[in-house]
Amino acid sequence: MAETKSAKRKPVFTKVDQLRPGTNGHNLVVKVVSSKMVLQKGRPGGPQVRPIKISECLVGDDTGTILFTARNEQVEMMKPEATIILRNAKIDMFKGSMRLAVDKWGRVEVTEPSSFTVKEDNNLSLVEYELVNVEE
Repeated sequence: MAETKSAKRKPVFTKVDQLRPGTNGHNLVVKVVSSKMVLQKGRPGGPQVRPIKISECLVGDDTGTILFTARNEQVEMMKPEATIILRNAKIDMFKGSMRLAVDKWGRVEVTEPSSFTVKEDNNLSLVEYELVNVEE
């Protein structure tokens, strides 16, 4: 019986300035610029099964920055200056601007510090998108 093994595709990495609203499946190598806790719910011994932590992290590469919404265990990894690989990340829209997120189908991992300098004057989360209805 011949064993069929699919060849693993090498991930294609995207640059921050290529991100667009409504897209997903992005792999990026970014540096954490800053991280700010925006929600912390649940306390030990409380009625919840697990606490919820959400932090907004400004991450970027040599093409620009974007806000990354880190959830729960992702929050711990998002330390300023850390280099992070985001796998299968998606773009969420929040109040008309783009946010990067990684859900249960993706992965966030800390990697070796990289040498690039983050281009901080091109923050994609500051660009406001308007929902336009197209007439048929």
